[in-house]
Amino acid sequence: MQTYLEGGHGSTANKWFQDISPYSWASLGTSFAIAISVAGAGWGIFITGVSIIGGGVKVPRIRTKNLISIIFCEAVAIYGIIMAIILQTKMKDSNLLPQDYFTGFAMFWSGVTVGLCNLACGICVGITGSGAALSDAANPSLFVKILVVEIFGSALGLFGVIIAIILVANAGFSGKGT
Repeated sequence: MQTYLEGGHGSTANKWFQDISPYSWASLGTSFAIAISVAGAGWGIFITGVSIIGGGVKVPRIRTKNLISIIFCEAVAIYGIIMAIILQTKMKDSNLLPQDYFTGFAMFWSGVTVGLCNLACGICVGITGSGAALSDAANPSLFVKILVVEIFGSALGLFGVIIAIILVANAGFSGKGT
């Protein structure tokens, strides 16, 4: 449905995007970076932890050695926190200028990007950590081999952080004060 807005043509979706403050978009992106990353870390810890506990009942020696998988899952949450800190440092009080909308959207999508990449990373590390625990219980020589695969799965989170940093590299609020 087309409407006329302020003498020009535009859709109601364009008006909706313009009515929301760029600071709201930036804040949502910051919160998504943390929230979705922590959800990915929690999901990975859940998947890995169940296998470590289950396998540890039969073979107790795997309980401590396989905690490295839990640490990899925790790193996923830390990636989200680091990105949220980077996004937060770009927020300055300013009068709204047109480039501030770019900044708000760039910060929003970088937060969503890092959050979703870390969600996938947490699930990947969790499943691989589960396999590491169970294979270590069956054959101790497989632990290091599957740990290498887990390290490659953990790189997904770093890729998300790198992409998000590239997205917000040229973004910044005007900072002229109100």
